[in-house]
Amino acid sequence: MAQRISLRDYQMELAARLRSRESGATASKLALQAGTGGWLVELTEASEIIPVPPISPVAQTKAWFKGVANVRGNLYSVVDFPAFLGGAPVVLTDQSRLLLIGQRFRTGAALLVDRSLGLRNAAKLKPVEAKSPAVWVRAEYEDEDGRAWRELDLGQLVQHEEFLNVGI
Repeated sequence: MAQRISLRDYQMELAARLRSRESGATASKLALQAGTGGWLVELTEASEIIPVPPISPVAQTKAWFKGVANVRGNLYSVVDFPAFLGGAPVVLTDQSRLLLIGQRFRTGAALLVDRSLGLRNAAKLKPVEAKSPAVWVRAEYEDEDGRAWRELDLGQLVQHEEFLNVGI
């Protein structure tokens, strides 16, 4: 059985790994499950990953735009990432998470994903030929177990026209 850690401890571990990355240590990427796909995110591009708070729906928006969520007094637009990719929407469970996009992008956006899978050591990922035509897929990898991963370029995603056009 997997050991449970508090969100605070998890965030402290992420921060420590980020600091070690800045000092030249091996880079890690945040791994996420979105539908059936494995996704990687640079730690410097994510603000934090949190359990899903209540989401208020917004009328006249695309099905993948779930609405807005209040996170500590700040409103975030919530995009169901697997649904945005054309797959089935996230079925909310205790494992579902919101990835708050880094403040440097100035978007106030969050991605709803099925779950967080922790950190992956970038040195153990083998680059493979990219199959995705999306400009917000930075690279594609395979891990030691043969699992496929796509690295999400959050900067490209939040500027992409399709991502920005939530209205129907």
